[in-house]
Amino acid sequence: MTTKSALLVIDMQNDFCPGGALAVAGGDEIVPGINALMDRFDAVILSQDWHPAGHSSFASSHPGAAPMSVTEMPYGPQVLWPDHCIQGSEGAAFHRGLRTDGDMIIRKGFNPAIDSYSAFFENDHETPTGLEGYLRSRGIGAITLVGLALDFCVNYSAVDGAQLGFDVTVQSDLCRAIDFDGSLATARTAMEKAGVRLV
Repeated sequence: MTTKSALLVIDMQNDFCPGGALAVAGGDEIVPGINALMDRFDAVILSQDWHPAGHSSFASSHPGAAPMSVTEMPYGPQVLWPDHCIQGSEGAAFHRGLRTDGDMIIRKGFNPAIDSYSAFFENDHETPTGLEGYLRSRGIGAITLVGLALDFCVNYSAVDGAQLGFDVTVQSDLCRAIDFDGSLATARTAMEKAGVRLV
């Protein structure tokens, strides 16, 4: 039986593109390549960071904390980000050039008490988003990931996907990274260890 494949387009939102609140260098450059890839897959799923105002992962929610500092949360270490991708804002919207005619949009990070890098689980690594069930119900066994940012949301999604038993590929040329304090090298190691193919 042929395994169906899905393209996971991770967080291609205005706040992660140049000019946004948490801009990833060159984040907008990959939009045309992602659009061109979509028709090669049985399903296309787009993830969307979707934070309520005052989210606990925002530095502004922790008096005296600087953006990009790290704090300890009940679920482990958490980078404190600039306010970004607030529900309904222009920053949370998908990049205007991105095709959004996929099969599903999965929103994450909407629980104010916990961040969610992965499209599969919140950062406690236990609370599911529902993506796994959707993929299995569609008969999808292989996933390819593209988008932003390679060292955070793409990385966490890829590792979780591999640990759930999916055949996972990350197309690196259609990703861009923050590379915060060595995060890109750490992410590459984590993905390779999990059995993710980086192409």
